[in-house]
Amino acid sequence: MKITAAVVQEADADLVLRELELDEPRSDEIRVRLVATGVCHTDAAILHQLYPTRLPIVLGHEGAGVVEAVGQAVTGIRPGDHVILSVNSCGHCVKCLTGDSAYCEDLFARNFGAARADGTTSLTAGGEPVGSHFFGQSSFASHANVAARSVVVVDANLDELALLGPLGCGFQTGAGAVLNELRPAPGSTLAVFGTGAVGTAALMAARVAGCAKIIAVDVVPERLELARELGATDVINSRSEDPAERLHQITSGRGLDFALDTTGIPAVLRTAVEALAIRGTAALVGAAKPGTEASFEIGASLTRGWTFKTIVEGSAVPQVFIPALISLWRTGRFPFDKLVKTYPLAAINDAFADSANGTTVKPIVLFEQPDSH
Repeated sequence: MKITAAVVQEADADLVLRELELDEPRSDEIRVRLVATGVCHTDAAILHQLYPTRLPIVLGHEGAGVVEAVGQAVTGIRPGDHVILSVNSCGHCVKCLTGDSAYCEDLFARNFGAARADGTTSLTAGGEPVGSHFFGQSSFASHANVAARSVVVVDANLDELALLGPLGCGFQTGAGAVLNELRPAPGSTLAVFGTGAVGTAALMAARVAGCAKIIAVDVVPERLELARELGATDVINSRSEDPAERLHQITSGRGLDFALDTTGIPAVLRTAVEALAIRGTAALVGAAKPGTEASFEIGASLTRGWTFKTIVEGSAVPQVFIPALISLWRTGRFPFDKLVKTYPLAAINDAFADSANGTTVKPIVLFEQPDSH
């Protein structure tokens, strides 16, 4: 079938709207008509080839839409179902089988390989292949043939389907890092470095977890103001304040129980580590270019017994965690809708630009206007 998609044709260039041909879904795929899709920092990372990926490609990995067709091997999903699209995984490696699908042994190929496992793409232009199956979906398109393990069925009675796509990656990553991986005890102290979509989701999750001190660190005053509104007890503008000194003051010299870096900047990560309390934990979710290194002091810090870890997709099983986030949102405890701004597909490059400059925390591209939003 003919579809419309936003295509990355060359690195660092605007996405181009093109008519492409979408093939028939395979036995383990679902054809989805996209209603909306979030724009994530990882999309920008591929646009700028932070992770080298084949071009041309259709990106997009926070899709929301309606199922139109289901492959013969797919169970539990039917045409007409409302779905959110998330990260892909193989389903049969040791990590997948033990509930750690975010760390699937074939994670990179199935999410950044720009093709199915057999090397084919679902998209072509004039007979030439176009990269597809980004995160199992490539949701910057009116329709997509999606890997079954990327699909999360949600309540069809939810009128706000177009808002839910970012739960598939950005919000899942931030909230899951706190609730699934760090698991702070009530009364803990947690700081988040970088208050974009991932960082703000982490702040909201810290409030859900009952942290007593929730500290937001950023350089954009508007984002810090929003962070305070959504649960931060303290904010630090690291452009005008010394974050190390302020963290020392806020914690009365004790240090942080938990620090989450969403920036991937080595200097920021070191600041986070040095601000830890004894037995504190620092975690990284921010993407950095492969080969990037960070240094830590290991002499005097040996007796502090601190931990460093990296976290992928909030260590979440999307089919379990995304419905939980929706439940928290519906009860007012995870108000991610306050972070979004919608754009028509024709303005997708504006969405990327606004995300990059901090004007919009979470852009959502609409393929059709929902009746209620």
